[in-house]
Amino acid sequence: MRILIWHVHGSWTTAFVQGPHTYLVPVTPDRGPDGLGRARTWDWPDSVVEVPPERLRDEDIDLVIVQRPHEVALVDRWLGRRPPMVYLEHNAPDGDVPDTRHPAADLPGVTLVHVTHFNRLMWDAGPTETTVIEHGIVDPGHRWTGELERAAVVVNEPIRRGRTTGTDLLPEFSRAAPLDVFGMRTDGLAEHLGVDPERCRTRDVPQSDLHTELARRRVYVHPVRWTSLGLSLLEAMHLGMPVVALATTEVTEAVPPGAGVVSNRIDVLTDAVRDFLADPLHARTVGDGARAAALSRYGLSRFLDDWERLLKEVTR
Repeated sequence: MRILIWHVHGSWTTAFVQGPHTYLVPVTPDRGPDGLGRARTWDWPDSVVEVPPERLRDEDIDLVIVQRPHEVALVDRWLGRRPPMVYLEHNAPDGDVPDTRHPAADLPGVTLVHVTHFNRLMWDAGPTETTVIEHGIVDPGHRWTGELERAAVVVNEPIRRGRTTGTDLLPEFSRAAPLDVFGMRTDGLAEHLGVDPERCRTRDVPQSDLHTELARRRVYVHPVRWTSLGLSLLEAMHLGMPVVALATTEVTEAVPPGAGVVSNRIDVLTDAVRDFLADPLHARTVGDGARAAALSRYGLSRFLDDWERLLKEVTR
């Protein structure tokens, strides 16, 4: 098939474009939000083709995947027609939960796909046909060494996003272990939190280096209160890292017993971080369990097979 999809979430798209199709990605001269084109920090195959908006009317397109409400209007304007359409929702609702109405709830002929069962439960999709295709990860391999007695955290814009991503919890975690916080716009985080910069270092590393850097840390901490299931958590598990996470949204499904410590009690979580730092063998054993769990549930082949079945159904 020839599938039109915007470059919105690089990590998710990296898994999706490993399939057998041609993926048309809009590109604009400014490479703005509606025309980012091919990823520059992820490894995408040659089947991902950049197409300027003015050429889309002349392209054979079998299916469109939209991920943001305004993309439906872009389809109408840029294509002048509506091929079969899937609305992919990456996020948990951010509004009058649990009564938040989904933007696709009133779109005729659209199939709504959620990335977690929690998200499907919490969004009000009305009569729209809805399903769940859980995340898939391009396996980075077992890289954990745990050589650095520090905890890794991945979050973009932690100061702006605040309580949503558990930024206010980082001082407590930093007392249990020195933190390395990876992500965009993390500068000034320690000062913002009022903690020793050595206990809360920040780094924005290229995507190609992130997995190696994460795997050098002893444990992965996921303090997020309310977002969809973070791909960084699943990637850390693939790396063979033991994980410590809040028991919110889909985390309790993603991290089974033996793969890490999941709780809403901060004392339980900080004690777990201390235990992993103090006992590398324990950390390795739990990390091996995390990797096995992630490969079993979030492997790439299952993800692509699920999408292949849906794409055939939608275009039939």
